[in-house]
Amino acid sequence: MEEVTLSPQSKTLTSEDDNNGDQPMPDLPDRDPSSSDSDSDSGSEDGDQAQKNLQLQTLEAELSTNPGNYDAHVQYIKILRQIADIEKLRQAREAMNELFPLTPSMWQDWAKDEASLSTGSDAFPAIEKLYERGVFEYLSISLWRDYLDFVQENDPSVRECSPAGILKARDLFERALTAAGLHVSEGSKLWEAYRKFEQAIFDATDETDNQARDKQIQRIRTIFHRQLSVPHVNMRSTLLDYKAWEVEQGNILNAGSSDLDGISSHVASAYKKALEMYNARVHLEEQICRQDMSDSEKLQHFMNYLKFEQSSGDPARVQMLYERAITEFPISSYLWLDYTHYLDKTLKVGSIITNVYSRAVKNCPCVGELWVRYLLSLERGHASEKEIAAVFEKSLQCILTLDEFLDLYLTRIDGLRRRISCPVEGESVLDYSLIRETFQNASEYFSQYLKNTDGLLRLHAYWARLELNLRKDLQAARGVWESLLKICGSMLEAWQGYITMEADLGHVSEARSLYRRCYSKRFPGTGSEDICYSWLRFEREFGSLDDFDRAVQKVTPRLEELQLFRSQQESKLTEEGENSSKKNVRDKRKQVSEIPDEHYPAKRQKDASQKPKKAHGKDSDVLNPGEQTVEKIKPKGDKPDIQNEQRMKERVPEKTKAYADQCTAFVSNINLKANDEHLRQFFSDVGGVVAIRLLHDKFSGKSRGLAYVDFSDDAHLVAAVAKNKQMLLGKKLSIARSDPKHGKKEHARGSESRESAETSNGPRAHQALQSSHNRGSDNVQLRGRNTFAIPRNVLALGQTANKPKTEEQGEEKPKSNDEFRNMFLKG
Repeated sequence: MEEVTLSPQSKTLTSEDDNNGDQPMPDLPDRDPSSSDSDSDSGSEDGDQAQKNLQLQTLEAELSTNPGNYDAHVQYIKILRQIADIEKLRQAREAMNELFPLTPSMWQDWAKDEASLSTGSDAFPAIEKLYERGVFEYLSISLWRDYLDFVQENDPSVRECSPAGILKARDLFERALTAAGLHVSEGSKLWEAYRKFEQAIFDATDETDNQARDKQIQRIRTIFHRQLSVPHVNMRSTLLDYKAWEVEQGNILNAGSSDLDGISSHVASAYKKALEMYNARVHLEEQICRQDMSDSEKLQHFMNYLKFEQSSGDPARVQMLYERAITEFPISSYLWLDYTHYLDKTLKVGSIITNVYSRAVKNCPCVGELWVRYLLSLERGHASEKEIAAVFEKSLQCILTLDEFLDLYLTRIDGLRRRISCPVEGESVLDYSLIRETFQNASEYFSQYLKNTDGLLRLHAYWARLELNLRKDLQAARGVWESLLKICGSMLEAWQGYITMEADLGHVSEARSLYRRCYSKRFPGTGSEDICYSWLRFEREFGSLDDFDRAVQKVTPRLEELQLFRSQQESKLTEEGENSSKKNVRDKRKQVSEIPDEHYPAKRQKDASQKPKKAHGKDSDVLNPGEQTVEKIKPKGDKPDIQNEQRMKERVPEKTKAYADQCTAFVSNINLKANDEHLRQFFSDVGGVVAIRLLHDKFSGKSRGLAYVDFSDDAHLVAAVAKNKQMLLGKKLSIARSDPKHGKKEHARGSESRESAETSNGPRAHQALQSSHNRGSDNVQLRGRNTFAIPRNVLALGQTANKPKTEEQGEEKPKSNDEFRNMFLKG
């Protein structure tokens, strides 16, 4: 099997062998007073220095007011390096690293600057610590190589090849291989550096010490075998180097051949497997190393690569690839969340997970979920209370949403509760005051932002439960509920939670007193009715008959008051809906009337039909006052004029039809969190939902717990009403057929009653109606919606346009409005 090589353009996006582009920090100048520099050069240097000082002052002012400005930190450090202000430079780097992780190139610059300024063995530990901090934050082959070279060159014990020094160097190389040895494109650099180190030890070994030399040869051979079993670029080159090295040791191999002849079977098998793994990944490596793509495309290629590695089932390779992705996209919260989720799922506990979380929250401090999972990770790893408390306090200083802050507080309290109720052996028992203090801090903070919300209710309910069950302090639990009622006294759920606690404890009198305190309060939606019915149920289940009667006596007037208020509100809303609909109809008629008549053939036919006709013509229509029907206009020909019919439909008021075929349900007692989609899903089994109108308060904009639901026909409406008293989001809905005529004015009701009486009693009722008008004076004023004339295109009841008239019927001339009024008053 041949090795597939990466294409020439498949180099990493940012080569880690290069620094961030800054020039090395210049040495402090040694100026000779007798030097003959020109005045122009001196003036130029002074001008540059003044400009840099001005930039430094501007950046210092910016960082003092906005320390989170990342770019300002970078520019500030860059200018300080240029002017070689050592003390300020150290302070600036430390200040930036307190808030942000530094890039690998920044750590390299820092270590090199300190190494160039410091001499002697005293400076070595400080610089070594800098390298340790750098390799912890991001994966960087270049930084690891600098670290290894620095230790070999500056550590006296390593440089002298003492046993302790050699052991220290080997441990450092093994750490580097663990961190980056599986890096496909650059990991081979660390393997080669390790081999060179061991080869240098072999060369320095006394030639007469055969045992030590043989042992060292075996170490080098083992490193070769380990490297050949790992997929990486230039595997064939590594194989050739190995064969050449074996020839130097006296083994007979064909060093120029690329085959595996002469190599042990287990090494050859491992090499073939590694080569297969590399060939399966080479196209993925090319995709993430391309330069001609956007960041989003590159991140997607990383995610595809990660899915491939996860399917292979090697956690070490998956973690390596995550580290490579994090180095490329350090502030991608999605990537950090995915990385930590994978570690939680595969490793569960360990310092590796907590280290990753500590880096995650430093790169993405404004992601509350990372902080929550960090706290849980510390608890799983049995971290000390001091360490967990420090992380929690640090998380509170970040910019998070209220929900994220609440989740943080609850997670912290969860951990304290677990460690108090179920202490781990060997850990000190915590005091309950920690929980109470955390609750108090949370309550003080959220009371000003989460008033009358489920989040604040959840916090206090949890607090009261722990005071009662964990602390065994009933008075403290009652105090928690009372403090909540001071903040959320208009929240029904707060009263219900308090009452439930007392009822569960068997404190009937205390629960009854709470009902007496809250039954007359006004709650959103149908909460006022709910608390009254809840009191009655409570007395039925816990109280005596006298208690029940007293409760009925209390709540009955309240329920009547609420019912009257609901009826008035519904009537008002119905009238508003009618007025709005009428306005829309008027606007529509106005738009139609503005169109010239010649655009409507049907209108021309109607105008023509209103001209005087022959007295006994076959096509004449008899107009009878009191009955209405829309004239049917049929064009010539066999086919109907669809356009004319559509125009006539548009000109008929739609509201009249809507009221004639009313299929609307009125729904009340709706959970205030419910929206249109919840109601649509609730009626999905019924079907036929046309529209949903959820009512909101005109001042606060909050839901009122009321809604109108329109259905396509009466059958669906009947099925919807049958779902009355069913639950939606924990509340029992009240569903009834909506009556749009309910709440009309009294004179409209009187008009309807007179019409019904006239219809049922015949002429006698008609005569009584006329006499009631005649008993007045001649100056009778008619009020109400009285119609004295009807359109001339209306037929008598029971007649059709095609039915011929008899000669006895004749044709009556339509009367004008004035004639009709006089006939009605004098009749």
